Parts: sequence; C-alpha cells; structure tokens
Amino acid sequence: MVNDLFRVESVGYHYPDGRVGLAGVSLSVTEDESLVILGANASGKTTLVQMLAGLIFPESGVVEAFGSRLTEAALEQPDFSREFRQRVGVLLQNTDAMLFNPTVYDEIAFGPLQLDLSANQVRQRVDDMISLFGLEPIADQPPHQLSGGERKKVALAALLAVSPQVLLMDEPTSGLDPRSQRWFVELLTELRELGKTIVTTTHDLHVADEIADRVIVLGEQHGVAAEGPREQILTDLDLLLSVNLVHEHSHLHDGVIHIHPHSHLHRHEDHE
Repeated sequence: MVNDLFRVESVGYHYPDGRVGLAGVSLSVTEDESLVILGANASGKTTLVQMLAGLIFPESGVVEAFGSRLTEAALEQPDFSREFRQRVGVLLQNTDAMLFNPTVYDEIAFGPLQLDLSANQVRQRVDDMISLFGLEPIADQPPHQLSGGERKKVALAALLAVSPQVLLMDEPTSGLDPRSQRWFVELLTELRELGKTIVTTTHDLHVADEIADRVIVLGEQHGVAAEGPREQILTDLDLLLSVNLVHEHSHLHDGVIHIHPHSHLHRHEDHE
C-alpha cells in the first residue's frame, strides 16, 4: 500500500514583493522514496522545500504532512510541532542560517538534547556523527570559521543526529567542489538504502540521474511541468529544453543527455 508522507494540492504562493513563487502546484511524497524536484533557477524549488518544511505556508491550496494539515496554527501545537520537527529534517541551501552554536560538537548535540535522551545517548549520537562525517579535526572549531563544504557536512550531521524519517535537501551540492559533490551524492545514496525518505531540489541533471527514484519538474511558470520515473524524465530532451534545463545544442546519446560547453549546466564531454 502506497503511503504518502506529504500531499500538496493546488498550492499557490507569492513573495512579499508580489512575484509568483508557486502556481497551482500539486504533488505527493511517498514513504521510502528519493524524490528529486528539478527546475531552473527561480522556478520555485526552494519555496516548495520551505513549504514542506513548515517554514512558510501557502496562500491557497493545502499542504498535508503525515495525514494532518501542515499550517502555522498546527505547528504552534507543542505535540504536533515536536513530532514534525523530529520526523523532518531540512538542509537549507544557505547553511549559515542553520549553524548557531559555538562549536561543531555543540551544533551536532543541539538536536539530540531536545529529545528525551540520556546524556550518554546524546554523547553517543554526536560521536557517531562526528565519526561518520570525519569531523574529528574540527569538532572544537566554531562552525562559522569552516569552509562551505565543511559547514554543509556539519549541518547535515546535526540533522541526522536527530534521526529524522524525512530529509528535505535544497540544492545540497551547490557550491561544493567536485570531490565534496561526489561525497555528498554517495552519502545520499547510502541514506536512501537505509530507508530514509529524501526530497532533493537541484538543477543538475547528473545529480538527479544518480539519486532519484522519481522526478518532478517545475517549469518557469512556477507550476509542475512533468512528473515521472527518473529514466522517463531525464531522457525527454524536448521537456528539458522547454523548462530551460538544457541548451538547444544538447543531445541524447546512449540514454545520456550530453551537454556541450556553451550550456549553463555541468559539461558531459563526448569522450566520457
């Protein structure tokens, strides 16, 4: 039986300056899937993730999480808010907004300290995350002094220390060097294999191809342009052209979209 953890129905949203953020968006997030929300810059991907995370709320339409309406009023209820925040972790594109503790160790410990855990259990969770992410050399350093890739690792370690069921990732590989990008993609694959439900926004087709079970495409009109299995979406060159995710000189070869150097996306050389 399919179990939808999130349901978004006909959602509309405007930014404070009046620009459209989302226009009639409907989708679902199914338990244990890796869903990629694909779209060009300014298509509404970040807005949608923030809405699923309960950070902003729709002007029209409905958002449900775990069978209940996700509203500002609902999140003011202590029991609902506590359960939702424990089950859902969000990695923002700007991780600086997530890091506020004096050291990396304290940052990772913050979430577990809000749970009904013993001091030993909290310490074990923190130690496990530090070991998993290889953060031992920087555990006593202030997060704001770290590199962008290190800050992103610390933010994700802090999320995983609470052991959420759902991970919402907003452009997680953006701004990372190639080695860190590769590490991040491999980690997301491992988390998927562990049964986490993962929602990832990206405009990078190669990242989507590696991590997605299902893809939802947001168009430049801020609505859902397409939805389907990874293979179906990522081999539809006409679709990808129409939503400004590839250049007109891109082409499909052996099931792979090849993007030439004048595209705004990462290059996939013909000899690879």
